[in-house]
Amino acid sequence: MSPGGGSGPMKDCEYSQISTHSSSSPMESPHKKKQAGPQRKWEVFPGRNKFFCNGRIMMARQTGVFYLTVVLILVTSGLFFAFDCPYLSEKITPAIPAIGGILFFFVMGTLLRTSFSDPGVLPRATPDEAADLERQIGNTEDIANGSSSGGYRPPPRTKEVIINGQTVKLKYCFTCKIFRPPRASHCSLCDNCVERFDHHCPWVGNCVGKRNYRFFYMFILSLSFLTVFIFAFVITHVILRSQQTGFLNALKDSPASVLEAVVCFFSVWSIVGLSGFHTYLISSNQTTNEDIKGSWSNKRGKENYNPYSYGNIFTNCCAALCGPLSPSLIDRRGFLQPDTPQLAAPSNGITMYGATQSQSNMVQAILSFSVS
Repeated sequence: MSPGGGSGPMKDCEYSQISTHSSSSPMESPHKKKQAGPQRKWEVFPGRNKFFCNGRIMMARQTGVFYLTVVLILVTSGLFFAFDCPYLSEKITPAIPAIGGILFFFVMGTLLRTSFSDPGVLPRATPDEAADLERQIGNTEDIANGSSSGGYRPPPRTKEVIINGQTVKLKYCFTCKIFRPPRASHCSLCDNCVERFDHHCPWVGNCVGKRNYRFFYMFILSLSFLTVFIFAFVITHVILRSQQTGFLNALKDSPASVLEAVVCFFSVWSIVGLSGFHTYLISSNQTTNEDIKGSWSNKRGKENYNPYSYGNIFTNCCAALCGPLSPSLIDRRGFLQPDTPQLAAPSNGITMYGATQSQSNMVQAILSFSVS
């Protein structure tokens, strides 16, 4: 699509990796100076994140609720497999523990994949890049106002671009020193700009964005099935036992089933409701952030519509769940260079954000952004 707008097909706007090198402090401790070998970028990452396994695992700093999520899933599923499955396997079918096991491993796999991955953090501009960006915009404003006075000035807060005939505002992030691409937002908890930001989820201990949204959706959807599955067969277990020994004796013989039923009963409503809400978001190609703000609500006018929607539920779902997974842009396991960090040279149509390019080139790159 050309910068002038239009409804032509859009292509993905990719971003090259930008070094997150931060200048060393003059008060640097002697222990850091004596480190053996080069330092990796995740060790000086400016966001509020925790890294494990030499930068392979990336999470938010607040992970207490995530551990609660893991404990609830493990304890509830463990009690079900230990106390209910043997009886149900004997009285009904051995397929019950097998299906439950498949659901359990799928839930844990998608949870860990969501929690341990980069959600789509955008690299921050280096001080030189930020100064150059401010200088360019300042000079542009001086020319527009007919002023010959130079000097630095803060960049404007927003820019407007046309995507599929709809005006979209790009906000300048004063923390990351970049113009955020469409659908990106700055997470106040992680202190990062996240591409296609959906929300920050404490239950998974991470932001949910472009790179891990599909795994988050598969997690809550599979967790809904697992919760309903456990709750249904726990009730079945209690009913079968009560037919033999009476209801009260059945509860006394299987107290673990009572605990499972209580946990599943109070959690199934929120989990299933959340799955339904995100199913609606995927079918309309929206994010939680956009839905809460009412970005594409009809209340803003009849001409306001979602430019990222394909107009078809099936296509929207395929774009969100089956499209190619974007690579991480922050290169958190890369090594810091001893000299001033340099930007990667653009190749194959890859455009850099926060780079020392003209604003016209940056806008053209943003205009080619797509949701496919």
